[in-house]
Amino acid sequence: MSPNENKPQSEPLFSERLWVPLWWWPVALAVTGLLAAEIHMGAPGIRSWLPYVLLFPVPVWVLMWFSRHRVEVVLDSTGTPELRADRAHLPATFVKRAAGVPASAKSAALGRQLDPAAYVQHRAWIGPMVLLVLDDPDDPTPYWLVSTRKPEQIITALGL
Repeated sequence: MSPNENKPQSEPLFSERLWVPLWWWPVALAVTGLLAAEIHMGAPGIRSWLPYVLLFPVPVWVLMWFSRHRVEVVLDSTGTPELRADRAHLPATFVKRAAGVPASAKSAALGRQLDPAAYVQHRAWIGPMVLLVLDDPDDPTPYWLVSTRKPEQIITALGL
């Protein structure tokens, strides 16, 4: 057993799950209901209930899968704040500058001026993003762009 396995996991300084908008749920279920009704078409027997049973879990699974992304700021083993965006992690010691990108400037940040070597975690249904410019000579990644609803809270939690 390694020493880290006994160490209790600390509470995150910031945690956010990037859920899809609530209005996507009724739309997805309504489209699925229409598709199931088209397959049913008033037929008796198994075709009367099977399309509904088989199709309704699909949009629930898809919307939950879209909502699986999490952005967190936690303390690493040395006590340094660290940004975790899904499986990627970035210690705050490598961040030179940070800024929030409002929804109105998101298309410019992701447009022609986007560096191809940048790490981008973009979710179309999330308006703002956080921009973290790196200062790591061993890493060719110039900056991170991460979708979040609360960029200022991430910057504060990272201590920048």
